Amino acid sequence: MRKAFAVVTLAAGLLVGSAFAVDEYKIDPNHSSANFSVRHMKVSTVKGRFSDVQGVINYDPQDVTRSTVKAVIKTSTITTDNAKRDDDLKSPNFFDVTKYPEIKFESTKIEKRGDQYVAIGNLTIKDVTKQVELPFTVTTAELGGKKRLGSDATLTINRNDYHVDWNKMPGVVDDTVKIELNIEAGQPAAAAATK
Repeated sequence: MRKAFAVVTLAAGLLVGSAFAVDEYKIDPNHSSANFSVRHMKVSTVKGRFSDVQGVINYDPQDVTRSTVKAVIKTSTITTDNAKRDDDLKSPNFFDVTKYPEIKFESTKIEKRGDQYVAIGNLTIKDVTKQVELPFTVTTAELGGKKRLGSDATLTINRNDYHVDWNKMPGVVDDTVKIELNIEAGQPAAAAATK
């Protein structure tokens, strides 16, 4: 009797686990970007982006708070469509991309606040790691039998907090930087084949 009960319990556990499985998605760098904007000379806004964003999103469609995200941005892919300015941004004046080739974000918790989702986690830029909150949206779709996930997130930081603090000419570059993440991710081939 005990053996039969144990088998039933195990089977029930497996069924529940599969019903609430977390789907893994790999960020697609070809369809993802980290965009930023900052005031210049207090009269205009300079916009730019990092074009190489990679990472993994584990998404639970039944309970988004059980999801996780880990993303890496290659700092050398920064562009503002101005070669001279981009070289300066890559230099030790700003991102020092040779010494610090990556910006990283790793969630520690996902919260649902009303109709809004917020990813709480550690953002590392250069030699500084700070906890931040990323409000985000999430959308999923299935195309050709393959699941895709899209997410948009926004964040405002003070660049000085992360030692991106060139300030030889005060007022030229504002301290506040607005960040917008546009992410598209797909399931790995092996995971998609088992669905």
